[in-house]
Amino acid sequence: MSTKTSIEWTEHTWNPAVGCTKISAGCAHCYAEAMARRLKAMGAKGYTNGFELTLLPERLDEPLKRKQPTTYFVNSMSDLFHERIPDSYLEKIFTVIRLAPHHKFQILTKRSERMADYFKDKTPPTNAWLGVTAENRISGLPRLDDLRTIRATVRFISIEPLLEDLGDMDFSGIHWVIVGGESGPKARPMKRDWVINIKNQCDEQDVAFFFKQWGGWGADGKKRAKKLNGRLLDGRTWDAVPGMTLSYV
Repeated sequence: MSTKTSIEWTEHTWNPAVGCTKISAGCAHCYAEAMARRLKAMGAKGYTNGFELTLLPERLDEPLKRKQPTTYFVNSMSDLFHERIPDSYLEKIFTVIRLAPHHKFQILTKRSERMADYFKDKTPPTNAWLGVTAENRISGLPRLDDLRTIRATVRFISIEPLLEDLGDMDFSGIHWVIVGGESGPKARPMKRDWVINIKNQCDEQDVAFFFKQWGGWGADGKKRAKKLNGRLLDGRTWDAVPGMTLSYV
């Protein structure tokens, strides 16, 4: 079954494939890899191969069984556009998405070139929100240009983990920006100035801004065993989503 999640910007996860391989700096301390190892040790269904890429066609129809309108994060435990997931399997996934118009499906990838190529001659389902990760300048920011080529209803960026100051950013064609720090024992720090730089540019370019978490480091620049002030930025939460009035601008 799909799984209710604590990820702040979605409701349920749907993983018709699990497992992945690392391609950029943001992958270094992958939460999904650590979780997959734990699930394998627990004997959980679907994780016999641990974090090796595995297609799970028995999970394809899960969203069709749920009548309550739900926001799904697709492949939270993988990357839907991994090079070893065949186009024929992607077609099955997007067929399910089209057959479930009462749900929203959020798809996030670091493999933006393949996503752009896949949709080169296709229009995504209207209930599919497409996003890319942008953790740093060198590998993250170029993904925005790939994303802009796709005729998606909502195009979004997950800047998590934010690893450096991203400088000036062009958010044209982008509807939503999510920012977060890294969690876990090896978490790399995220500075407040980096976050504020992004938020200010979202305000200026009329893009919804969502602050997810500080991660393993607090707003004061000190490492934490627990996320004591996890979601507060300048004393409040920032939870804008596409389509809502940005009253804080």
